[in-house]
Amino acid sequence: MPPRKRILMSADKSTSWSYAEDLPAEDEVLLHARERSFELGVTPVGPGVGAVLTVLAAASKAQTAVEIGTGAGVSGVCLLRGLGPQAVLTTIDVDVEHLRAAREAFQEAGSPANRTRTISGRAGDVLPRLTDSAYDLVFVDADKPGIPGYVEQAVRLLKRGGLLIINDALDKDRVANPAARDSTTVVLRQVGKSIRDDDRLASAMLPTGDGLLVAVKK
Repeated sequence: MPPRKRILMSADKSTSWSYAEDLPAEDEVLLHARERSFELGVTPVGPGVGAVLTVLAAASKAQTAVEIGTGAGVSGVCLLRGLGPQAVLTTIDVDVEHLRAAREAFQEAGSPANRTRTISGRAGDVLPRLTDSAYDLVFVDADKPGIPGYVEQAVRLLKRGGLLIINDALDKDRVANPAARDSTTVVLRQVGKSIRDDDRLASAMLPTGDGLLVAVKK
């Protein structure tokens, strides 16, 4: 096999990344949700990630979606805006204040109450209670040590053709650095490789935000 060619990046790559991240225009609903996020000490997805979530949710034509890690509802609003009018988003968070803030964001976004299901609890306890092969999309934005288990649950939950999305998959650019060996980085590096090598999935790493790892269940 010939040696793998290294792709050369231009010096303007970071400028292009910043431009792409700032390009989406956000309305008052998302800006208010961001304000609540900061008040609660939650780091919300950036505008670039939010826009990609909306596009992926719309392109997947998902009717049932699960979000692991609600935050204050920024990502949930973005997902709901891509999901169809009859689709239902189930979002899980251990913090009831986060869920309360998210419900406020969903209401401000004009989303009917029957389109969202908020569940308080640890994802590791909640996910096993959800139905096999019943979901079209799973978005993971939660504690990094738990991600390997969440991925296994997500593969079980997804229908064939279902979409798995993992946020912060590049861990502030540390995953790409072999010298970075802290526990969070090692976990995310292993998750990326295990998903890449999983015959059940077709995957890609997007540089949006701090990395979006996207996979489709075959």
